[in-house]
Amino acid sequence: MPRVWIQLLLLCMAERRFSSLRDGAEEPPTGTHPEDEMTLEELREQIDVLDRQLVELLSERARAAQRIGHLKAATSLPVYEPGREKVIFANVRAANKGPLPDIELTHIYERIIDVMRSLQKNELASERNARAAAPGQAAGAGSSPETPETGKAQ
Repeated sequence: MPRVWIQLLLLCMAERRFSSLRDGAEEPPTGTHPEDEMTLEELREQIDVLDRQLVELLSERARAAQRIGHLKAATSLPVYEPGREKVIFANVRAANKGPLPDIELTHIYERIIDVMRSLQKNELASERNARAAAPGQAAGAGSSPETPETGKAQ
């Protein structure tokens, strides 16, 4: 997912640069960026656009996490998988080209993963409740208060 976000950001920046060149603007000198010439209002507009793109990407990631939650519920896999999280952090650090330091980007992803894990826990709880309320089943069948949201029996 982070690779997609970076690609979108680069695409937006490239499109802005090429559209200004098509409109007759000179190419900026080497070492400068078109953003250096933007006004405060233009920069804020750019951030607003990026924020909307981030919201859409995070929503897409959340929908994928919900689907994963369904699969985990169906296969009795735990929500918390530390090995998978390590892979995500390594991928994020590998894709990072700055200016955010790796540690700060990792902190952001820790929070994102916490929220996505919460979504998966909610999916598991919803599916357990649906099974318990399903017609023809005894009350409480299919759900067990002894089974934590990690999917591991105590």
